Parts: sequence; C-alpha cells; structure tokens
Amino acid sequence: MTQYMPLFRTCSTLRTLTQLHSHLLVTGRLRHDPLPVTKLIESYTHMGSPDSSRLVFESFPYPDSFMYGVLIKCNVWCHLYDAAIDLYHKLVSDKKQISKFVFPSVLRACAGSRERLGVGEKVHGRIVKSGVDDDDVIETSLMCMYGQSGKLGDAEKVFDGMSVKDLVAWSTLVSSCLENGEVVEALRVFKCMVEDGVEPDAVTMISVVEGCGEIGCLRSARLVHGWITRKMFDFDETLCNSLLSMYSKCGDLLSAERIFKMIVNKNAVSWTAVISSYNRGGFSEKALSSFAEMLKSGVEPNLVTLYSVLSSCGLLKLVKEGKSVHGFAVRREIDPNYESLSPALVELYAECGRLGDSETVLHVVGDRNIVSWNSLISLYANKGMVIEALCLFRQMVTRRMRPDSFTLASSISSCVNDGLVRLGKQIHGHVIRTDVSDEFVQNSMIDMYSKNGLMDSACAVFDQTKDRSVVTWNSMLCGYSQNGNSLEAINLFDSMYHNSLEMNEVTFLAVIQACSSIGSLEKGKWVHHKLILCGLKDLFTETALIDMYAKCGDLNAAETIFKFMSDRSIVSWSSMINAYGMHGCIGSAISTFNQMVESGTKPNEVVFMNVLSACGHSGSVKEGKLYFNLMKNFGISPNSEHFACFIDLLSRSGDLKEAYRTIKEMPFLADASVWGSLVNGCRIHQRMDIIKAIKKDLSDIATDDTGYYTLLSNIYAEEGEWEEFRRMRSAIKSLSLKKVPGYSSVEIDQKVYKFGAGEEPCLGTEEIYRCLGNLQHVTLEADCLQINE
Repeated sequence: MTQYMPLFRTCSTLRTLTQLHSHLLVTGRLRHDPLPVTKLIESYTHMGSPDSSRLVFESFPYPDSFMYGVLIKCNVWCHLYDAAIDLYHKLVSDKKQISKFVFPSVLRACAGSRERLGVGEKVHGRIVKSGVDDDDVIETSLMCMYGQSGKLGDAEKVFDGMSVKDLVAWSTLVSSCLENGEVVEALRVFKCMVEDGVEPDAVTMISVVEGCGEIGCLRSARLVHGWITRKMFDFDETLCNSLLSMYSKCGDLLSAERIFKMIVNKNAVSWTAVISSYNRGGFSEKALSSFAEMLKSGVEPNLVTLYSVLSSCGLLKLVKEGKSVHGFAVRREIDPNYESLSPALVELYAECGRLGDSETVLHVVGDRNIVSWNSLISLYANKGMVIEALCLFRQMVTRRMRPDSFTLASSISSCVNDGLVRLGKQIHGHVIRTDVSDEFVQNSMIDMYSKNGLMDSACAVFDQTKDRSVVTWNSMLCGYSQNGNSLEAINLFDSMYHNSLEMNEVTFLAVIQACSSIGSLEKGKWVHHKLILCGLKDLFTETALIDMYAKCGDLNAAETIFKFMSDRSIVSWSSMINAYGMHGCIGSAISTFNQMVESGTKPNEVVFMNVLSACGHSGSVKEGKLYFNLMKNFGISPNSEHFACFIDLLSRSGDLKEAYRTIKEMPFLADASVWGSLVNGCRIHQRMDIIKAIKKDLSDIATDDTGYYTLLSNIYAEEGEWEEFRRMRSAIKSLSLKKVPGYSSVEIDQKVYKFGAGEEPCLGTEEIYRCLGNLQHVTLEADCLQINE
C-alpha cells in the first residue's frame, strides 16, 4: 500500500483526489488498511471538503484511535468544533484506547466557549488518568484552552505544574494573559521569562509590544524597547510598525516619529500608524500632511488610512478636503458603496455642522452598516439633540433593522433628561421583546432610571442582570447616592464587600459621598480603611474624603488628608475651604484660599461660593464684602448663588438696607433664593416693615421651592397677616409642592439606622418606647423625692 502514498502528494485538485479515491475503491485497497483511509480523510479536508472526509471515515468498518484523532483534527481545522467533540464522545463510548495524539485537537475544540469548557475540564481529567499530563504539547494545549475560555488562573496552574518550561509554554502564557486583558500580568510573565533565560521570539515580542500599547504605560514601553535593542533583534517592518503603534498609544509622538524614520520600506501599515499617532495626539494637521507625503511616495492607502484621514478632516472641520478623500476612495474603488467609510463620513459631516449630509450618507448606505447609524445617534445624543437621536432610532426600527447593544445604549442614554423617561421605558420594552440585551444596555437602563429618580425601576433592572460587572454595581451605587438613598448605597457597598466583589475608585467615591450625606463618621472611617488596603486612593477619592470628614465633624482628619495629598486640584482646594467654613474657621478658610492663589491655581465660581459661605457661617461681613468684590479681579461675574449667599450674610448681620440695595443693583432679576435670604433676615430682626415694602417684588416671583413659600407663610402667620398666609398656602397647593420630610439617623457598630416622621415603627420600637417610659417614671419619682426632702 505504501506505493500509493506518493500519489496523494500529486493530487492538487479535488477532481484528481476523487479519481485516486475511486481507483482505491475499485482495487479494494480501502477495505482493511486504515493508512490510505486516514490519508484520504486528511486530503479531503485540505481540499476544503470536510463532508467528504466524514463520509470516508464512516465507510471504514474498524476506525482506530488514530483515525478518530485525524478526523477530530480535520474538524477543528474547519472550525467544526461541536462535530469534533461529538467524535471524541463516540471514541470514549466505544471504549477504545485513546492516543495522546487525540487530546490536543479536542482541547482546541473546547477553547473559547464557556459551554464547551465543561467538556474540556472532563478531557483534562481523562488526560490525568491516562498519565499523559506531562506531555509538553498536551500541557500547552491545556493552557490555550483555559486561557481562551477566560480561565487564566487555571492556565497558570497548568504552567506552574510543567516540569520543562520552553519558549512555546512561556509564549502561550503571555498570549493567554493578553487575550484576557491582563496586560500587566503579561508583562510580569514576560519579565520572568527573560529572567529564566528563555529567549523570546519575534511573535512573542510583537505581542508584548502591543500589550504595552494597550495599557498606555510609557515606562514599560521604553523598557521593552530597550530590551529589544540590547538583544539585537531584527527590526523588520512588522516589529517596527508594532513599536510605532505602541509609542503612539502611550502618547510619545517623538519616539513614534523616530521609529517611523527607521523604517526603510514604509508600507501602508507604517503610514497608517503614524497618521493615527498624530490624530491621537491632537495633531490633525500633521496627520493630513503625512497623508499627502504617503501619496507622493506612491504607497496606496487602505481603508484604515482613509478612516483616520477623514477623522482628521472632521476634527479640523475641513469638509471640502473630506469630500476629496471620499472621492479618492470611490475612484480607487477602495470603498465604492460607502459601507466601510460611512461611519467616518457621518462623523465628518456632523462635526462640520452638515447634519443633513450625514443623514444622506445614512440613507445611501441603508441598513447595510449599522455602525453608521450608531455614530449619528451617538453624535446627536452628545450634542444634546435628544429628539433627533430618538427619531433616528425610530427610523431604524421602522426599516426593520435590528439595533445592536450600542444603538440601544445610546438611545436609552438620550432619555436621561428632558422628561423623556416614557420613551426610555418604550425602548426598555423593545429590549425585552427583541432580547438584545447585554451588560452595556443594562447599565444604560440603570443609569437612565436613576437619573430620572425612578430607583425602583433601576433596582428591578439591576436584580434581573445576571452577570454584574463592577460597572453595573457602580451604576446602582451612584444612583442610590445621587437620589439621596444613602443608606441603600451603604448597604449595597456592604454586600459587595462581603461577597468579595471587585471594587474600583468609582465604587469608593459613591459610598464616601453616601456616608457624607448622612454624617456616618464611623462607617466613613471604615470605608477609608478599606480604600487604603485596596490601594485605590486617587485625587477624586481623597477630595471626597475631605468633604466626608468635614461634614461628619472630624475637621482634623480632613486637614490631615489635605496636608498629605501629593496633588491638589481646584476641587480639593475648594473642599478644604468649604470644610473650614462649615466649622466656622474663617481665618483658616481665607488662609487656604490665599495658599491656593499663591500655588498658581486660579479660583472659580465654586471656590468663591465656599469663601462667601465661610464668611456667612462666621458672620464675617467685612471679609465677605472683600471677597465678593474680589471676584471681578479673577474675571468672574457673581451668579444667583453668590448673590444669595452675600445677601444672607448682610441680612443676618442686620444690614438689611445694604442687602436690599444690592438686590436692586443686580445685573439680572433676583430669584427666590436671593429674596428668601433677605426675607429670612427681616424675620430674624423683626423688620416686617421691609417685608411689606417689598411685597410686590415677592409676589412676582415664580418658583417651585417649597421652602420659600413656607418661610413667607410662617412670617405672615406670626404677624397675623392671614390673607397673605392663605395665599402662600394656596400657591403651595396649586403648584402641587410637597415639603421633603426630614429624617434622623443613628450609627451603632458601623450600622446606620434611618427613621423619619410618619414612618411605620421599625423592629424593636415598642421595646425602645417602653424603656424610655420606665426611665421617665424613675426620673419623676426621683424629682418628687427631692422636692419632699
């Protein structure tokens, strides 16, 4: 039979292979000899006919383990993974001795799918039982399977158990780390690989270089580049292009330019990389000039090049040049039907204010490119053109296009403001009906409901989300915190902590703000401790901690955090000034303001608001006037909040005439907060004559601030002005205004308990009141005894 084997190499077409197959059948060579059968199976697969391979296999009455292995391998080549696994199960059920040659192919079939991972784990168990788990090919295949299935920890366990770690093993582990987004871990493995004396090949080096670019770590990028240079690696085009892209993503344009100049034969990839680098760095003019040089050098641009150039035209608002690039693409038939470049064209015309042209591109493309529709919906949403974004979404549905998760998330995000929650609910219904939902869409719905104050709906979406990432938990945490549900936010954080879930800076920022709003000092300290242990401290969390400690009464802790901050933003300075103001330390507040100015940080509206508030808390009228007038020196015009704070300062000090004069000299009409500050001062100093004098001004104010109407109605009641009192109450009723009920909270063993007026008694309330009654009875008896004595 061996004389026929060379004939297989001469079969260059499916027809000649079929002729050889027919000859072997006629001569009876395929009845009992597995060798030509196995070769036929392999050859048919190479010719692109896996069905013929399967028929040949099924026609042989006694297939052995090796033949099974060949067909399994052929199915894997053709990406018929389920068929490969079915064959493996049949091999196991036939109770044949499984050759170790079979296992790598089966493991490859099990990779990249959670559904097939269970089969892969069972195959791993059989490998161990068979005693072939020390085979280097099988071990590498196991690492690939676990890595591609998202089980990086299991891949590392297999690697750690290998007796000999060669280049393939190390490279496989590096690739697994990169595939799972663990770039830092990949760099650590690469470092260990080098320290172990294993020389990486070009493929591994390119993977590591691309990894450095993904995380944008310039230090790591330079270390890897230096190592490549020291080892005298061949700087071919592929490696140079990877280095160029790496430096571009790390923001080091000078190094990217140096690498570009090193490349002798610059191809389309090289030019595209440098054009993208300029785009990413904000040098769009250089990107366009590089494109012109590329054309002069005779290098033909590809789709990626043109996409980058169109982006540059959009950023520079060069619609004429953008149209020229578009025409170039059509003439060269790079993109004759707009399909690939349509998203860039949509963005170009939108950035240039030609929204009509953007929609024209959409209608030309039709439903062939959903990315273009997504681009325009996203642009409309970002520009605040909510109705236009939702109209586009409706057109997609009308055209029977199937919106993807990006479309749905962008459309849902458009419903955050402007009272469009009803439309948001309709899109939610569409999501349920079409079952197009992923974490991205779920998070958008939680955010939409939260920002519209519908926390019950947000909670329902959260409860229905199966795979919750840290972003999902953070969306819910921020929703609770922003809607004043601080206790719920703290409880949710506790749930994350006790279940050992991933947390990041946003998680801690939300829970710190929740602790701040209810004055939970002990819980805030505990959260601060966990933040330090997690090593997640940054500028935003430190600033939030200053605010939290100040509001919870621990000014010393706020000062300590501020003192040891490595970097301070204007928000940090503002928070510390506000902290001093809350505690009546006007001298420290002003001193901090002066330090901020001396450090080169220009104060903004919020900083001056906090300084004026500090003056108000301490009754420092002189300083208040000074800093109110100082605002214009920094180019800041006082807004309504500044005037309200300043009027409150003057009114509380009794300078009501000055306060009234200031209101009349305001460059815009005073609102309820400004007039309310004056009215409150009149109430404090019993100056009803002024209130009567400004009655017309007060009656002209339209506001939905319940506190303003309540303040006026209480003053009128005190003075017996019952007609005015009834008018204020009538205004509250007609506007359907409700006073937000107050609540109290108590902290016991880092657990916060909240209760408000009119709430149902909580567990243990009766016992508490019984205890209070007994204490009152004992106190009365003691008082009576003291009187008798």
